Amino acid sequence: MIPLKTPAELGVMQENGGILATVLEGVKLLVNPGVTTYELDRFAEDAIRKAGAVPAFKGYRGYPSTLCCSVNEQVVHGFPSKKRKLQDGDIISLDIGLKRGGLFSDMAVTLPVGKTSDAVTRFLEITEKSLWEGIKQARPGNRLGDISNAIQSYVEHRGFSVVRDYVGHGIGHRLHEEPALPNFGPPHVGPRLEVGMVLAIEPMVNMGAYAVRVLDDGWTVVTADGSLSAHFEHSVAVTSDGPRVLTNLPVR
Repeated sequence: MIPLKTPAELGVMQENGGILATVLEGVKLLVNPGVTTYELDRFAEDAIRKAGAVPAFKGYRGYPSTLCCSVNEQVVHGFPSKKRKLQDGDIISLDIGLKRGGLFSDMAVTLPVGKTSDAVTRFLEITEKSLWEGIKQARPGNRLGDISNAIQSYVEHRGFSVVRDYVGHGIGHRLHEEPALPNFGPPHVGPRLEVGMVLAIEPMVNMGAYAVRVLDDGWTVVTADGSLSAHFEHSVAVTSDGPRVLTNLPVR
């Protein structure tokens, strides 16, 4: 059963999403050649705790850090490390979540480090746009497969592939709730979307083939062919007015 959120709960999740987006903006400013992923993680945890929230990922199923810092061929769940110093031309996916008031928020972006090629810039743009193609479908009466198919179609028509082994999810009182949300599949199938559902929509896109594997640390997922991978995510509420992104920066 897919949990529905009340307007009051959506209000808390919107506040949480604003905090999370603000923290991530701070992390993004630190992303430069020479910075370690450990430094990014320290900043993120301090900022979340100063905001009166707790990191959602740290300790979750034994994950050791606040951020997932996935560099280049790493798809998701890359460990921050004092030894991983960013290099000019890298790309880095930053996945971050928090809990406050009993409710979770979750989001991700992929950034270039220093100067990257036009091909990489296009790859990142298409991955981010695929997220928005999915978000457009988060409307009452649509089905879950409409989101999945919009993402897959947008990505594959532009020559890239979507990861099959890891998916988006519902979010709310738990970090991962029903439903599982694949980034691929036919349209017009799956649960019908209802007002009050909140979905973490998160396309993971590879420049090469979609196959992935897990490193010996048991967490870090990498592309099987060594190609680059990108990841964008927002927590999105289904409302009577259409999709509402909960992880936008607050309006000042």
